[in-house]
Amino acid sequence: MEFDLLKRPDSTVVHVSLSPHEEILAEAGAMVAMSGHLQAETTLRKGKGGGILGGLKRMLAGESIFLSTFRSGNSPGDLYLAPKLMGDVCHVGIGSTGSALGGSGSGLVVQSTGYLASTPGVVVDLGFQGLKSFFSGESIFWLDISGDGVVFLSSFGAIYEIEVDGSYVVDTGHIVAFEKTLTFTVTKAGGSWLNAILGGEGLVMRFQGHGKLYCQTHNAGAFGQLVGSQLPAREA
Repeated sequence: MEFDLLKRPDSTVVHVSLSPHEEILAEAGAMVAMSGHLQAETTLRKGKGGGILGGLKRMLAGESIFLSTFRSGNSPGDLYLAPKLMGDVCHVGIGSTGSALGGSGSGLVVQSTGYLASTPGVVVDLGFQGLKSFFSGESIFWLDISGDGVVFLSSFGAIYEIEVDGSYVVDTGHIVAFEKTLTFTVTKAGGSWLNAILGGEGLVMRFQGHGKLYCQTHNAGAFGQLVGSQLPAREA
């Protein structure tokens, strides 16, 4: 399997070239175009992170209950995938594949709606980040990514990586994913709550440890509030 990331970073499309008898899983509705002979199937996926329970878990995390599986059959084929929001896509290796690509291979914790697609060896399950995540304004259920293969992450705006060695602070609305070698606490942005509120930053996530952060340049929640306030009132 080969892939290219096209039109980065504001309207990224993933071009996947499948060899014969290869497959890839993607978030339902992510397909833009594909070769006519590719087989597309909507599935709940089997095994860990799969089935009805796995689908319900993904729904709690803000993802679709279903996944789409694309298979090439006896001939190679092309597939184009894109996220629902305008933004970027990056690929991250997991397990031994991650180590080969220069990553830690430790797996990822992915924010709600950050999953786009993955190779078959990647396990997508539900992870509980506790009430600290809820009080940050984010979902308490995040996706736990493990196994072996490649996962494609999507964002609102461009994605950039931060190599953390010690401590790092990020606004809650700008997190896409982070390696499992990192832990976090939720705290105020400034030296006092008054400074945090007046500065417009509010709550932030303070990460500790050694590993990678994947952040997005735009905050989907803040964008929605800005646009929503400009829409005309709905008539009764």
